[in-house]
Amino acid sequence: MASGGGIQIPSRLPLLLTHEGVLLPGSTVRFSVDSPRNMQLVSQRLLRGTSLKSTIIGVIPSTRDPEHDTADLPALHKIGTAGIAVQVVGSNWPKPHYTLLITGLCRFSVSSLLQERPFVLAEVEQLDKLEQYTTPSTEGVTAADGELGELSQKFYQAALQLLGMLDMSVPVVAKFRRLLDSLPKETLPDVVASMIRTSNKEKLQVLDAVSLEERFKKALPLLTRQIEGLKLLQKTRKKSPDNEKRVLSVRKDGVFPGKPFNLEEEDEDEDGDDTAALERKVQGAKMPETALKVCLKELKRLKKMPQSMPEYALTRNYLDLMVELPWSKSTKDCLDIRAARTLLDNDHYAMDKLKRRVLEYLAVRQLKTSLKGPILCFVGPPGVGKTSVGRSIARTLGREFHRISLGGVCDQSDIRGHRRTYVGSMPGRIINGLKTVAVNNPVFLLDEVDKLGKSLQGDPAAALLEVLDPEQNHSFTDHYLNVAFDLSQVLFIATANTTATIPPALLDRMEVLQVPGYTQEEKVEIAHRHLIPNQLEQHGLTPQQLHIPQDTTQVIISSYTREAGVRSLERKLGAICRAVAVKVAEGLTVTRTEAPTSDGPSQQGDKAAPPEMPIVIDLVALKDILGLPPFEMEVSERLTLPGVAVGLAWTPLGGEILFVEASRMEGEGQLTLTGQLGDVMKESAHLAISWLRANAKTYQLTNMVGGPDPLEGTDIHLHFPAGAVTKDGPSAGVTIVTCLASLFSGRLVRSDVAMTGEITLRGLVMPVGGIKDKVLAAHRAGIKRVILPKRNEKDLEELPSNVRADLDFVTAANLDEVLNAAFDGGFPGTASVHAHPQLTSKL
Repeated sequence: MASGGGIQIPSRLPLLLTHEGVLLPGSTVRFSVDSPRNMQLVSQRLLRGTSLKSTIIGVIPSTRDPEHDTADLPALHKIGTAGIAVQVVGSNWPKPHYTLLITGLCRFSVSSLLQERPFVLAEVEQLDKLEQYTTPSTEGVTAADGELGELSQKFYQAALQLLGMLDMSVPVVAKFRRLLDSLPKETLPDVVASMIRTSNKEKLQVLDAVSLEERFKKALPLLTRQIEGLKLLQKTRKKSPDNEKRVLSVRKDGVFPGKPFNLEEEDEDEDGDDTAALERKVQGAKMPETALKVCLKELKRLKKMPQSMPEYALTRNYLDLMVELPWSKSTKDCLDIRAARTLLDNDHYAMDKLKRRVLEYLAVRQLKTSLKGPILCFVGPPGVGKTSVGRSIARTLGREFHRISLGGVCDQSDIRGHRRTYVGSMPGRIINGLKTVAVNNPVFLLDEVDKLGKSLQGDPAAALLEVLDPEQNHSFTDHYLNVAFDLSQVLFIATANTTATIPPALLDRMEVLQVPGYTQEEKVEIAHRHLIPNQLEQHGLTPQQLHIPQDTTQVIISSYTREAGVRSLERKLGAICRAVAVKVAEGLTVTRTEAPTSDGPSQQGDKAAPPEMPIVIDLVALKDILGLPPFEMEVSERLTLPGVAVGLAWTPLGGEILFVEASRMEGEGQLTLTGQLGDVMKESAHLAISWLRANAKTYQLTNMVGGPDPLEGTDIHLHFPAGAVTKDGPSAGVTIVTCLASLFSGRLVRSDVAMTGEITLRGLVMPVGGIKDKVLAAHRAGIKRVILPKRNEKDLEELPSNVRADLDFVTAANLDEVLNAAFDGGFPGTASVHAHPQLTSKL
């Protein structure tokens, strides 16, 4: 490779055909290789060669994309660049290809093609001296006089001017400085043209300039244009490393800069503009000072990062989220209490307690503007409208509404977000919800807060403690944000079916409002105000086509549904609407088919005539559509034998009536309990037996043969239907006592009496919970008298007035009073029979 004339390249060179990207002498560029000819060149020449000579190839621009490689060779550019392959990297994804890192050595022209397959081999003629790109400058200018000397000096001064406008702390600028100091001036046009922002067409013009003078003339306007552009940029913006970095084509691997691989010029422009736009957004987001400091720090890091780095996307996503969060955006509350009351009444029937709480909040907001958002928890059976009333509250206040379903959530990261060190990290649902609604004072509905799970990933209920604590949530810190966000203006509404599964610490932070089940009268009103119009609209019917009388609605509620809410009722009304829709559609079809042959009515006589409008759903039609009623309201049929009593139970779905059955047979005094009972309920049964045995003489209770001990020679069996339902709790104590007293005395319990209450060994009746739901269940089942513990008398005030009027309440302090009220004519053996206190509609 050496001769008297200096260092020479081989006369025969394999040619790498490139469609995009131009290699200039002195620059290093990455090329992606995937066409057949180029792939063969890499595999057969570069990978198999062992000498330095085998790594020298010719890079020549072609007129056609080498991906569309055909049998005929595309037209080649007249001049190419000989280069040395510094690095070869192979990959099979997304398709087999090689990536070459090539450093340009000198220009050459193609004399003749020696072969076209498997790769192009050509006879070449070297056009440049090779030493000038590899030897450091030892003297001033090679052509020290004449026009060339002036041009080279002018070009050098312009390069120095560009360097002076740039920030030396940027690595690529420092490299540019070193190159200016070390390389001969005649190499500067090629080196500078490869570094500044130029198009491929402009690079080709520099490549084609074989004479030095022409090369300086081609490159100087490009350099001048770059300087003018930078001047303009610095006038309009503050000087920042990002602007200077964008002047040069920067690459992440830190090699001698050239044209970046796989990056378009336009993309670089957009990147700079995007960063500047992002900076403006950060400044305009009106975030707190701490958050602003974090954002500016991340923005500074982003500017120094190449786009190809994986962390670039993560930082960009983080900053996008920060500017989208509503740090200071809020909606103005609608504080008109009268309008709010009207809107709530129109949306929901009953629910007086919830409505009153919302109106109280509005009233206080009128008097004090900076009020923290309350944290409410609506607890009640399914289908009573807890979620929909939350949506109504948001509309009443004029706020944005966002629902977060917490059912089954078992990862605390769902609430608090993931740390940004994890792959695929994202903010929690609270911050995501704020980003969605774009205001900092929405109504957040945390649905099913009682159904949160717990797993190895942490306890989400514990993560909610910070969110729902008014003393802490003004500085809620999401793991992803890692910056405090103020949640104090958010109105949180949680919904639950029961408070039993909510951790005590979480329950303590919420204001619990009980949402009881609806009475039959309330359901009728809800059906005719809301459900029936809604179902008619959903099924394309009008009130002129379908009419459901109130009597029919009452039958549906009492005989076809047994629930605290109105979901089953809505489904039954939907079934009626579908059945009527079929009739209406059939009537329309008959009418259309009859229209053309109106002159022949006798031929149409056998066809069904269109139904008369409106179609009224009476009891006969109801039975045809919904079938036989699954529920019987009368419970008197069950109490035809001694040893049966009706109790009241509470479930998350509302109150239920509970039958207790007892029988006795000859045996050894054993007590058998069935019906999936819990430990507390079993203990209640043992308490009842013990109390009755202790008071057997007083109440004249006997065993099967008339002995004074009810258990002597007798086995007792207590059963609680239904057998598949798990039951527990102390409130069945009085029912078990009444049932066994009926069995031992042989007397029937009144068929219209239901009872609830815990008992003690001394015969006292203790208070229990869920009174409202239990009494409503008794009312639904047609019970007339309800026996309650004396200390539960206060709970009756929550009952609707019509229920209080329909039922006869007996409050009992001890079991004497319970037995007197449960049997017709009192219970024998109670010497001091006194009239039981009756609390009717006076309450």
